[in-house]
Amino acid sequence: MPSLLLVVFAVELAIQVVNSLGASTIADFLWRIYNIVPSKRSAAFAEQRKLQAEYLELRRELHATSSQDEFAKWARLRRQHDKKLEELEKKKTSLASGRRSFDTAVTVLRFALTRGLQFLLPFWYAREPMFWLPYGWFPGYAEWLVSFPRAPRGSVSITSWQLACTGVLVLLKDTILALVALVQESKAKAPTKEKKEKVPVPVDTSSKEETATSERKTTTAGKDEL
Repeated sequence: MPSLLLVVFAVELAIQVVNSLGASTIADFLWRIYNIVPSKRSAAFAEQRKLQAEYLELRRELHATSSQDEFAKWARLRRQHDKKLEELEKKKTSLASGRRSFDTAVTVLRFALTRGLQFLLPFWYAREPMFWLPYGWFPGYAEWLVSFPRAPRGSVSITSWQLACTGVLVLLKDTILALVALVQESKAKAPTKEKKEKVPVPVDTSSKEETATSERKTTTAGKDEL
């Protein structure tokens, strides 16, 4: 039997994972796994994909057929198209009903294994010490606080152990998220630095043109004097 310490830690870890990923994300992931496993449900999904492919093929062929020039062929394709569409809608309705039942079962199971155990374990093991504190290391009020509500004095109660696990896991989650955000920010800035190019400094040609003009004027004036 696993240690009660590990069970409490596993429950708190599961709660943090569900809170971080989201209940809908976990339900979608489990639903994909459930459909991959060989069963009647996976066979029904394979049949739905086959029906959908046949329906799309009939639809393309129907749109490519003229209702005036090829009325007999168009009418036959139309009947097949409508029949296949009806079968596909029935299959989708059946699978959607199964998905709702699956989501309900997953929600109940998730609540029982997380929030249910989170409230049941402290109630059932309220008097059970998780571990004992070293004698004389802590003042009396600290021993009373960590043994709250009904654990023996000088021990750590299951409630205190739950709070400690939650605090450590939340701190670890925030640290990981901060590191991931820092890495993503550094990766986003790296290409920007590489793309930076030297901006050409514009050459001021106006002063050169003015100098050349003044020189020409001086030369012309000298010739006029001669």
